[in-house]
Amino acid sequence: MGPATHVAAALLTFRAEAMTMTVKFVPNDKGNPAGKLADAELHFSGGPLNGLKLIGFGVWERKQGGRNVTFPARQYSVNGERRSYSLLRPVLDASSQDALRDLILEAYKEHEMALAEAV
Repeated sequence: MGPATHVAAALLTFRAEAMTMTVKFVPNDKGNPAGKLADAELHFSGGPLNGLKLIGFGVWERKQGGRNVTFPARQYSVNGERRSYSLLRPVLDASSQDALRDLILEAYKEHEMALAEAV
């Protein structure tokens, strides 16, 4: 899109049934890349996203300790330089990403505890 391009948006408001989001994890059994613990997917049931999943999240172990979640992104090159374009971005408030990141990290912690109890 060039600077003179305008994006037309249609506003659709509706009241739908309750939507449930489930976080599912695919373990990184290969250990490659280093530090990646799992891929995460958001599965939706009910509402307009019923039966869909959003993929591309990653749960990582930080070198300094602690964990982080990366969000779905598309890579591209400009003059040989690799860049990344985030596919899930906040509309206004960047803290909305923090809330989702915290939710995924909490779900991963519960996932790990369930695995430990099963052993």
